[in-house]
Amino acid sequence: MSAYKPPHIPASEITPETTWLKRRTLMAGLAAGATFAALPKAEAAAPGLSEGMELKTVPGPIPAPSDKETSFEDVTHYNNFYEFGTGKSDPFKYSEDFKPYPWTFEIGGLVNKPQTVDIDTLLTKFPLEDRIYRMRCVEAWSMVIPWVGIPLSSIIDLADPQGSAKYVAFEGVVRPKEMPGQRGFAQPMPWPYLEGLRIDEARHPLTIIAVGLYGKTLLNQSGAPMRLVVPWKYGFKGIKSITKITLTEEQPQNSWNLLAPHEYGFYANVNPDVPHPRWSQATEQRIGEGGGLFGGAKRIPTEMFNGYGDEVASLYAGMDLKANY
Repeated sequence: MSAYKPPHIPASEITPETTWLKRRTLMAGLAAGATFAALPKAEAAAPGLSEGMELKTVPGPIPAPSDKETSFEDVTHYNNFYEFGTGKSDPFKYSEDFKPYPWTFEIGGLVNKPQTVDIDTLLTKFPLEDRIYRMRCVEAWSMVIPWVGIPLSSIIDLADPQGSAKYVAFEGVVRPKEMPGQRGFAQPMPWPYLEGLRIDEARHPLTIIAVGLYGKTLLNQSGAPMRLVVPWKYGFKGIKSITKITLTEEQPQNSWNLLAPHEYGFYANVNPDVPHPRWSQATEQRIGEGGGLFGGAKRIPTEMFNGYGDEVASLYAGMDLKANY
């Protein structure tokens, strides 16, 4: 069993949603001159997104797990987002100055139509799908989150990928003036944050670019305005505030593997049979169950591929999942 003991945060210390929405909502219009060549001009006018904005969604194609959803308060108050600090409450405390709207990101590399995409305009192109996923982070704690997003495969196809593309690389934002974890002498890692997937993983129907949760646009601490969600992998694969998506032939670097290759591999598939060097991953603690943020919640067995084995196990047929961790 893991020696890691998350802190208890009383419910009384969690700020009500209405309070922080009044304080944190950032209204913004479209970026002037933002380009999106794949869309006709008639679709170019989109309302400016803002933090905590209601989103219209449709159900996702894969049934949701039967697990109880983690509360909105717990999901948005206990986060890993080192750009704002290494403490689990740091992203909530220190992300107020971050400005996620307006936002553009680049799609490039081995594609025939490289382009800069405006996220507001992107949402006029695709219906947003409401999906509930189990998500696990690297310290054997888990959440069940109703994400709102777009299949990553649909976004990749905008750029017309070339046949030689075997991987998809992601790069996060660098804004030290707005992100206290990116400035000073004690930064936890080199920036930007980097991640990557195999092309077949990126194209799987479960893999999405999330732009919201609980029917609203992402809050700053949750990875606004867009983040990767790959629910059968550990949480550190879910790169936040994405600025670049690049298709490559070579396996891309990812930040945690660069920092600690003996602890974090490229694949990061949830596998209870592969312990982290400093704790077991055979069990997990579901945040918010048992009273308070953690309360007396019991540990439960970790499922292979986070419970999505029927959907994704075929991606790794013939691979040694202990060697390719």
